Amino acid sequence: MTIALSRETAAVRINRYEKGVHDADLATARRIAQSLGVPLAFLYADTDVLAEAILTLGLLSKSEQRKAVADLKARLAQAGGASD
Repeated sequence: MTIALSRETAAVRINRYEKGVHDADLATARRIAQSLGVPLAFLYADTDVLAEAILTLGLLSKSEQRKAVADLKARLAQAGGASD
């Protein structure tokens, strides 16, 4: 799926999104994510690590995603809920 823009227009628009000049509406963000083959949440991640985790989870099947999240929760509970 494409976002139905010429390459030049898309490049300018993406640049403006990246620089914070404009915000993409949800429908546009969804089309961008689909075009890039990434989960929508990836585009909104606050950190590179969180983006990488979202991207990695997105590559798993739904059942594998549930297991990975359960494993992370168990690890967090074992560590006493600590985070840095």
